[in-house]
Amino acid sequence: MKSAIFISVRNKSTRLPKKALLEIKGKTVIEHLIDRLKLAKLPDLIVLCTSTNPNDGVLVDIAKKNGINYFQGSEDDVLYRYLKAAEKFNVDFAVIALGDAIFCDPEYIDKTIEFFKKTNADFIKIPGLPIGVFTYGLKVEAIRKACQIKDAADTEVWGGYFAESGIFDVRELKVEDEKLRHPEVRLVIDYPGDFELVKEIFNRLYKKGEAFTLREIMQLLKEHPELMEINRKCQELYKENLKKSPPPKFKKDFLKNNNEN
Repeated sequence: MKSAIFISVRNKSTRLPKKALLEIKGKTVIEHLIDRLKLAKLPDLIVLCTSTNPNDGVLVDIAKKNGINYFQGSEDDVLYRYLKAAEKFNVDFAVIALGDAIFCDPEYIDKTIEFFKKTNADFIKIPGLPIGVFTYGLKVEAIRKACQIKDAADTEVWGGYFAESGIFDVRELKVEDEKLRHPEVRLVIDYPGDFELVKEIFNRLYKKGEAFTLREIMQLLKEHPELMEINRKCQELYKENLKKSPPPKFKKDFLKNNNEN
């Protein structure tokens, strides 16, 4: 079984333009993420998955500079991009790390791969971790099936194809450590306020050449809960935008057959 981390990233963000290229302590956001992902022990490779749009070429350059693989595919059909990347690198299972989730936790990436080996699940979620820390696990055969049953060319929001179709084995990986089990904490970079919080965390914890741990972040926030006020309104904005996201569209013949079964 060959596993990989797929970094899903593009330069098309509008709420915080080119957020993956914003700099903190002399490095871009995406480079800090790559540094953290390299600490995971079980994945066989890391692949930066971006699009063929010329604006995303700089991301490919960063992948090359940092010694990881890259794949350029569909601009909007993210699921198809994952599938073609998996085919190119002969991957059986992919852990999806979003490019704005700078604090993706390498420990839980390894746990996700271990959980897949035990369960053979199609889709693995970790809802107990802070927002911007968790990743997703996808079996490549499940991605292929999702591409067959979907009826949309834009799959930027793709979780529903697995969670709402009724045909996939969806599992949740539990977060046993109560110090890390804080799904109410927002550590993703999507709005200016998010970026301000992340910068403040780096100001207090970062040491050149090292990647501070999730436990250090959570201890900092426990000791200084006022820091979470920096981006508190961002979660409300996110929820409002999420309501506007289109639901997954399935092919009519799939819906018919699935309802009959």
